[in-house]
Amino acid sequence: MRCDKRRQPFRHRHAAIATALALALLAPTVPTAQPEGSRGSRWVGTWASGPVALPPPAASAGNRPAASPFGDTPRIANQTLRQIVRTSIGGSQVRVALTNRFGTTPLRVGGAHVAIREKGSAIVERLRSRLTFRGQPSVTLEAGSLVVSDPVTLAVPALGDLAIDIYFPDNLSNATSPATYHPSALTTNYLSPPGDHSGAARMPVGSTFQQWFYLARVDVLSGAAPGAVVTIGDSITDGTGSTPDTNSRWPDFLARRLVAAYGASAPAVLNVGIAGNRVLSHNAGLDVLRRAGLNVPASDALQDPNALFGPSGLSRFDEDVLLQPGVTHVIVLETINDIGMAFDAASPTVKDLIAGHRALSQRAHARGLKIYGGTLTPFKGAFYWTDAGEAKRRALNDWIRTGAEYDGVIDFEASVRDPDDPSKFRPEFHPGDWLHGSDAGYKAMAGAADLAVFAPARRRGTSAAGRAVPRTAGANRRFAASGISRTMMPLERPRLP
Repeated sequence: MRCDKRRQPFRHRHAAIATALALALLAPTVPTAQPEGSRGSRWVGTWASGPVALPPPAASAGNRPAASPFGDTPRIANQTLRQIVRTSIGGSQVRVALTNRFGTTPLRVGGAHVAIREKGSAIVERLRSRLTFRGQPSVTLEAGSLVVSDPVTLAVPALGDLAIDIYFPDNLSNATSPATYHPSALTTNYLSPPGDHSGAARMPVGSTFQQWFYLARVDVLSGAAPGAVVTIGDSITDGTGSTPDTNSRWPDFLARRLVAAYGASAPAVLNVGIAGNRVLSHNAGLDVLRRAGLNVPASDALQDPNALFGPSGLSRFDEDVLLQPGVTHVIVLETINDIGMAFDAASPTVKDLIAGHRALSQRAHARGLKIYGGTLTPFKGAFYWTDAGEAKRRALNDWIRTGAEYDGVIDFEASVRDPDDPSKFRPEFHPGDWLHGSDAGYKAMAGAADLAVFAPARRRGTSAAGRAVPRTAGANRRFAASGISRTMMPLERPRLP
């Protein structure tokens, strides 16, 4: 795949060097397991999201936020955001990573708190703590940067809700810089009236929204968790079609299964799925939805390659996957949009798709990680299904199952396909669009994973048959011969001129 640098110039001249240096600095924490019986603690991510850019209001007609199929976004001006995130593992201390990844100007944070959520917008007063940054209660995030708070002592539960408050003293609704956010949180978050209300047990609420703003991840200090499983994908991993405020994405169900099986020794599950994302290509914009006859808002601002559906899986793999604290395993469930958004076009070919997956696998293996390929779920009946696309899906699934590039396969397709028509979801497993899972569908998908491959080292060795199945190299010579063998280097973050 070729990147047109005239249209998508690199963000910074030395971005590649910076990424490589960051990876090198994090090397000791990434997949080294604690020796059996070790009482040492380490930082492991308990929650994460895949961020994209929200073009500034100035880029939209009428000085309003850019229209989006994911719903209205809040206008933030001298206000506090209380955002709710669901932990996957617990710990004795916590730290929060804030991000201005897609910003082009500095972002001021006037104050921040973390607490255990009680219910709705309320927090548990005795289980809250102010966040500081190098000892200071406020911080400025430079354009393109990420900042991690100082650790605070807090008994963070597994599978619990944290409330993260961020006070923004400036009028961001008049900003000329893109915001960094996750557009489909499927979680109710809260915007205060004007003022700093961070840490208030009963924060006054002016409005609600269902996105996550400027949050990259939450880490906990754990002496038991063996590491983290990062799930990268598109809307199917992001949970589109599931019931809001129920944490019913398939990675959520996987986290529940792991905690039920291994308790405090369960690995974390970090979901960096982005709705509409593709492995090979950046944000397709709304034209692809208009082409299918869908009624979507008009917004040229959403043509930004980092907006809406986000940068490609290849370009975001370092920041969203390899840099997660404690990552040991990766699950890839992505490419249905590469196929579907192409409609009947010949490109991308199956060889292109295989090359993209091979690149992800090689980069994970270079970091010493285990990486598992998820078979693409059926999509006949979806707005962009075609016979040509179905042929590509089946060919890629054949390669994922037999190509020996991944350490194993999680057969998501088999868990939800209709036995009478394998090109379709089972009717009870999708919400009506024939593309995404319902709550029941996502639960079935999570059930396709063999938990033994993620078990603490001392418990490994008893694998359930027929699930995450390791293969011998060269199991399918036809696909091994047809794939592109070179490593595809990560694209740096694209920018419009």
